[in-house]
Amino acid sequence: QVQLVESGGGLVQTGGSLRLSCAASGRTFSGDDMGWFRQAPGKEREFVAAISWSGERTDYADSVKGRFTISRDNAKKTVSLQMNSLKPEDTAVYYCAAAASVFTAREKDYDYWGQGTQVTVSS
Repeated sequence: QVQLVESGGGLVQTGGSLRLSCAASGRTFSGDDMGWFRQAPGKEREFVAAISWSGERTDYADSVKGRFTISRDNAKKTVSLQMNSLKPEDTAVYYCAAAASVFTAREKDYDYWGQGTQVTVSS
């Protein structure tokens, strides 16, 4: 079992920045590929970013490329999402997720999920 707890969400103006963090506990974390997803009101949950267990590979949704950066610290069992140049359309609940066996953007491949943290970008 892996427990994931997100933090760092909040209210920010258009063009601002936020840094989300996800703390993992439970079994080993360093072998898991990690991802961030988001769900806006009335919409399905969508992929945002992923990072491989080593940190060497990353992947981003086209909508956030060049603005968001995913990183991880295996010693601290954390994964972060630095979000810059935020737009109102980035408003959503952001979820951290762990995939035990695959580096992927597919929601169904993730095994563990956090409860989410709200990000609201005002115009």
